[in-house]
Amino acid sequence: MARKSFASSEDLAEKEQTLEVLADGVYALTAEGDPNVGAIEGEDFLVCFEAMATPVAAAEWLAKLREHTDKPVRYLVLSHYHAVRVLGASAFDADVIVAHENTKALVAERGLQDWESEFGRMPRLAKQADTVPGLTWPTLTFSDRLTIDLGGDRGELVLRYCGRGHTEGDIVAWLPRQRVLFAGDLVEAEAALYTGDAFHRDWASSTLDRVKAFSAESLVGGRGAVSRGREAVDAAVEQTRHFLDVMITEVGAVHQAGGTLKDAFERTHAALSGTYGRWPIFEHCLPFDVSRLWDELSGVERPVIWTAERDREVWDQLQD
Repeated sequence: MARKSFASSEDLAEKEQTLEVLADGVYALTAEGDPNVGAIEGEDFLVCFEAMATPVAAAEWLAKLREHTDKPVRYLVLSHYHAVRVLGASAFDADVIVAHENTKALVAERGLQDWESEFGRMPRLAKQADTVPGLTWPTLTFSDRLTIDLGGDRGELVLRYCGRGHTEGDIVAWLPRQRVLFAGDLVEAEAALYTGDAFHRDWASSTLDRVKAFSAESLVGGRGAVSRGREAVDAAVEQTRHFLDVMITEVGAVHQAGGTLKDAFERTHAALSGTYGRWPIFEHCLPFDVSRLWDELSGVERPVIWTAERDREVWDQLQD
């Protein structure tokens, strides 16, 4: 296996963004495997889902959204704590920033290290990084469920915690009337998974079961195209589960046999690359994915904090 450039450090080409209207007042922005974002109109306000990596990047998304609505942002919902999802929050001027209670704790515990790590891994996403004013702190948190009344005849938006998965604080946003689900990084549609802060076995079983049980007609995952129709939604969920199951099987076999982390990485790469190897961020993610799963199988319950230094050490360890 030839040595690869670090993470996404050489992925510098701009991605084409596509704004889609999924239902009346329901929007998603996708960008060829870059992080997805969304927005939902209330009667006289907006709920935005995810914040991009920097205020400059967020402002570009908001400019596209303003072609459809000029309602003010009342709520900014963050699916989890990762820097490329949250550090653009100041651009929204939201009244309330909502996240799971575990996400707030994770920002306090490891937000600064994650900021440095993710901007080093994905420099293209960090547009004008010096405009980030600091860590993004949720102002409203919950443990299981939070409902936002959208007003008028627009129904409600239900925020739910489905269990540990991509992180220990991921939430989804569900529109029962429109049957649209914003799943964050708990589901990816034809994009590889990042699992460096994951709880693989929970995610692959009970957490994805709960996500699938919404029976959504449209699903916006963390990356990749919008999944439209029950068949496509279920396929995205099961593709995510398959990626996790293959990892658990292959890394688990090497771990049980007394092999090395590098053995596990090479075996897992061989098992996954035929199906997923050409999908966005596959090569970037897999070393960090395997490292976390190896730790999990070794009894490390909570993910070790990723720092810029640790990123490079793991990457170098797993390259030829």
